[in-house]
Formats: sequence, structure tokens, C-alpha cells
Amino acid sequence: MIDKTDRKLLSMLQQDCTLSLNELAEAVNLTSTPCWKRIKRLEEEGVIRGKVALLDGDKLGLSLTAFVRIKTQQHSSQWYQNFVEQVESFPEVLSFYRMAGEFDYLMQVQVADMKSYDNFYKKLVSAVPGLLDVTSNFAMERIKSTTHLPL
Repeated sequence: MIDKTDRKLLSMLQQDCTLSLNELAEAVNLTSTPCWKRIKRLEEEGVIRGKVALLDGDKLGLSLTAFVRIKTQQHSSQWYQNFVEQVESFPEVLSFYRMAGEFDYLMQVQVADMKSYDNFYKKLVSAVPGLLDVTSNFAMERIKSTTHLPL
């Protein structure tokens, strides 16, 4: 069960996971041992999935964001498993969802430029037979992007 103290810890860790245990404990009015035990429990329960550094794609030469919508008529479990394995192997894919609605799948792809996207697209359609429609939209401006869940 997630309580108010857990939520505060999670919120702080979402903002800055490099905060020291003492800083976290002080902010939630705990000593370091019970605070550490809470964080370990949240990790063991899978609430905290990992601790990462968030990088700036533009500064790393990865400035093109594409949202790729896919339709397929293939829905067998074997086809699905192959599709998932193929997409997971592409480092360009940041997010990948199975959808309800007009399109079956949605992915967010981050690459350097249009030529890089075209290379990604060709690899994708070659690796996965049965894609009926692959529609891409390209972001012109990032207005909001966050990893913080609303707690």
C-alpha cells in the first residue's frame, strides 16, 4: 500500500534521484533506516522501475521525433511475439504501445534526421511482414515532455 510518505518520496525521486538518503529522510520526517526500507520496498514491488539520467536528444544530434502509427491484419500470438521482439531491438524506439482505435500500434522514434528515419523505416518494414499501414507524423516542437507521474 502506497501512503502519503511513499508518495512524497516518489515525487522527490522523480525530480532528482541523486538526492541523498539523508535529504530524502529529512524531507519526509523519517530517520535514514526506515526511509531506506521504504525505498527498497518500492523497488522490490516494482513501483520504482529504475534510476536513470535523462538526456537531451538535440544536444546529442538526435533531434527528429517521429510518432509512428501502424495498422496490421496480423493478430496471431506468434506474429505479435515476433513484432515485439523486432521493435524492442530498435534503439530508436523510445515508446511502443498496442492501441485501441483506428491504429493497432503506436511508437515514438528518436533519430538524427529524415535520412536516419528513412533508414529506420526500411529496417522496420523489412523485419516485420504483415504491416498494412505505417503512418508517420513528425514533431515540429516539443511543448511538454515529462517522465513525472502525477502523484
